Order: sequence, then C-alpha cells, then structure tokens
Amino acid sequence: MPPPSLDALLSSAPRYPQRVVCLTEETTETLYRIGAGELVVGVSGFTVRPPEARKKPKVSSFLDANYERILELKPDVVLGFSDLQADLGRELCKRGVPVFLFNQRSVAEVLQTVRVVGALVGRAEAAERLADELTANLARHAEAAQALPRRPRIFFEEWHEPLISGIRWCSELVELVGGEDVCRESRAHQGAKGRIFAPEEVARRNPEAVIASWCGRKAKREKIAARPGWDVVQAVVDDQLYEVKSAYILQPGPAALSDGVAQLARIVAAVARGERLPAPREGDLRSAE
Repeated sequence: MPPPSLDALLSSAPRYPQRVVCLTEETTETLYRIGAGELVVGVSGFTVRPPEARKKPKVSSFLDANYERILELKPDVVLGFSDLQADLGRELCKRGVPVFLFNQRSVAEVLQTVRVVGALVGRAEAAERLADELTANLARHAEAAQALPRRPRIFFEEWHEPLISGIRWCSELVELVGGEDVCRESRAHQGAKGRIFAPEEVARRNPEAVIASWCGRKAKREKIAARPGWDVVQAVVDDQLYEVKSAYILQPGPAALSDGVAQLARIVAAVARGERLPAPREGDLRSAE
C-alpha cells in the first residue's frame, strides 16, 4: 500500500477552526464582531450579545456544560473563560476536544484576548482592527475624563451578599472615565473572595456614587440603602445609586469596552457635575442606558 499523500494527511483537519463552541459570551461577541459568526456552532445559555447568536444551540451555563451536546456539534475548538471553568475544560479535554481557556482580568488582557481569538480562527487582521477600535474608544473616554471638574469617589459592586467590589477591568474602567474607585486595592485579587467587603467598611470610605452590577440579577435600591451604616453614605444621601446591567460590563470582551464603559462615563460625569441621571421607573436604581 502506498503511503498517504501530504494532501491527504493535511485534509484531516481544517487549517483554522471552522466549528467553534463558546462557553461564555465575550468570545461569541468577538467572533461576530470580526465577521466570523458563522463559525460559532454552540453558545452559553447566558449569551445576550449579539441577539442572533441566541439562535445557536445552547450548550452550557457558566459552571456546567452539556458535554454530549458539545460532542455532537463536533467542534474544532471550545473557547472558555476563567479558572472557574477549569473543570469544564478538563472534562472536554479528556473527551478529546481541543479547549482554549482564557483568564483575562484587566483591560489590557481583554484586548489581548480579542486579538488571540481572531488569530485562532485565522482572522488576525480583523481582530486587530476590532482591538484598535476598542482602544480608540477608551482613549476618547479618557480624554473626556480630563475635562471633568473633579474625580468623584465611586463604589462598583459586583454582588450584594456578601458585598463584592468590582473585578479588575471594572475598577480600571471606572478610573479611566474619571472616577476614584474607593476599593481600588481589591482589584489585585483574581478571585471574588479577595474582593469581599463588610458593608460598614465601604460606608467608612463614603462613596459619592454606587454602581451596582449584580451578575445576572436586577440590583435593588432598598437592599443597598438598608445596609448597616449606609444611611449617612454620600451616595445614599444624594440618591446617586446606579445600575449597569451585567451583560454590558461583567463580560470581559467588546461589550465592556464599548457600551459598558460608555455607561460608566455618563454616570461618573453626572456625579462629577453634581447632576443625577434618571431612573427607568420609580423605585429603580438610576441608569445610564
């Protein structure tokens, strides 16, 4: 029997992945933004952006996955995010599926991830253009922040019980648009456990505004205002309590560096000028949407 030709050997796998499963939203959004949405064959059930991606088969939550469904989709690669998905990645690897697990936490790492995702699927130039577009947007917000009359003290909260301050990219973006993160030191911690604060300690730091983004849940004004010692917190006294929905800011991808940072900028600018943005409905937190 003659040996197989080189062409036959190379035909056993595509040059770049043609079938991609995304276990979180930000890689899905990135692929669509670079014109590679057709490569996505499976998504997280939490996917919101872009809306058309929700038509793809849903194969996972954040901490769980339907392994059999993923195998049925015959992915060339599975993309995940965070050490919290390490067990999912390990199981898929044991089943013979290639996995690329990102772990971005900073703004710089988010942009790096955009570039790597594009390179993985042979769309490096398109990904570079997207990263440049996002960077230019950040530069515009940073420049606008220089014109603010002052830097207001901001508390960004990712969860309420226990009280968890913002993950690193959220903290960085708050400061980029002109705020002073009152819990800035906690962003050095990769995990949420290192960002837990007693409500009394945050009250002592007396933020002038609170920006809540409770992962997957609607933030509640009454829960924030009723915390121990918070009746004298400047943000509560001045009714500067805001919500940015988690889909805009807690996904470390294009959404956070476009719509998310834009909402943060509007909030911080209003507080810096002694203004208040409106609430969608009476009793709701104020919003920059």
